[in-house]
Amino acid sequence: MKWNDQVRFVRQNMKKNKSRLFMTVLATAMGCAFLIVLASVGFGLQQSIVDKMVGDRLVTAIDVWGKQTNGKTVNSMTPEDIAYLRSLPKVKAVTYRHVLQQIPQPTVEGKVVSGGAMIALDFDAETKAGFGLVAGRLPQAADEVVIGYNIREPLPEASEAGQVASAPVQTKPEIPPAKDWIGKTVQLEVMQRVNDVEQKTKLTATVVGVAKEPTREWNKDRNIYMDERLLDKIESITGTRLGAVMPKNKDDPGMERIRPYSEPRQYNGVQVIAEGGQYVKAIGEQIRAEGYFNHSIANELEQINMVFLIMKIGLVFVGTIAILIASIGIFNTMTMAVTERAQDIGIMKAIGAHPSAIRRIFLLESGFIGLLGAAIGIIVSYALSMTVNAALPLLIRSFLNEQVPGDFRFSLIPPLLAVLAAVISLGVAVLSGARPAKRATQVDVLRALRRDV
Repeated sequence: MKWNDQVRFVRQNMKKNKSRLFMTVLATAMGCAFLIVLASVGFGLQQSIVDKMVGDRLVTAIDVWGKQTNGKTVNSMTPEDIAYLRSLPKVKAVTYRHVLQQIPQPTVEGKVVSGGAMIALDFDAETKAGFGLVAGRLPQAADEVVIGYNIREPLPEASEAGQVASAPVQTKPEIPPAKDWIGKTVQLEVMQRVNDVEQKTKLTATVVGVAKEPTREWNKDRNIYMDERLLDKIESITGTRLGAVMPKNKDDPGMERIRPYSEPRQYNGVQVIAEGGQYVKAIGEQIRAEGYFNHSIANELEQINMVFLIMKIGLVFVGTIAILIASIGIFNTMTMAVTERAQDIGIMKAIGAHPSAIRRIFLLESGFIGLLGAAIGIIVSYALSMTVNAALPLLIRSFLNEQVPGDFRFSLIPPLLAVLAAVISLGVAVLSGARPAKRATQVDVLRALRRDV
């Protein structure tokens, strides 16, 4: 028999018992949909939790804290090291932060700004790494600065932690927003020591932007962020790197940490920002081979991904059980088909049909049932997935009074999952029809023609 004849024969036979075929396909579709929807929970949670973290600087950042040079460990980077790290493939940015080693008594409109530090940044690199503003713009001149989001909030008083519970609650005064300081002038007093005499030099800077609010509530950003050009001006006044003040006693142990302005600037707090979390491990291994000591949470992320992988495998396994249950219906359907079509089988064998062709016909029929059930199950599962993603946030907000992030997905069906479900459904269907197909090849021609089977 030709292939087209076999397919035509299968279609004709499937049309004879539409009700039984419908129930068998329905059971297969339900099992396939159950598998996909169940496994989609694992994919959805992984994307919402892990993949969301991958875009975070916390995950894509590699902390470089030192390097091995000529058998010695150096805890700082040079401009050449920064240039090398920036030249690596899949590196989005290389950031560093220079913290001023003195408190220049910053004031705005006569009010002392306390609680934070003055930090010099490479704003271009920081912007690529995720540094953002809630108001204003980034500095374009040496005498322009960005202030922290919480710079106008007062420092917590030491007595607040020990307040008695029965004490009357006092209403805290409303804190004006930091953006009101945009355009204001920051007065600085840079201190230096010349011949054991303290001298102060006044500098001014203009506030042009406000950094975005920290994501962690306990982290209060009261810093002042300045351009490296302003840091260079301060260093030229103090004669030291990072504006360090020379101690009165030349024998002070702290003298060893003070570097003169004439020496090249060293970089601390260096972070290599990868283009994605998947590149972190490779970049870390590459720079470690070059002698750079670094740390990232790539290993922890791998463990989280492994947990989700095990979870998804388990869900697929449980979902497969539903398809295996549906296979009982396919087996019964195909067994009944062999019994009902015994005369047709006898006629095919009488006219010379090969047993393999007969077996193929019944395997094709069971395979069609599996594919049809898989197609319906995939369509239904996508509809259920969209319903779950739309309805669950509403239910959580209504009954639990909790707000679900807008981009959070409880269910996600990647194309690979749909293909895997279709393959499992087809495989189970073919295996279910294997035994009835073999029985069809063993039908006796004479008994079949006498309808005595």
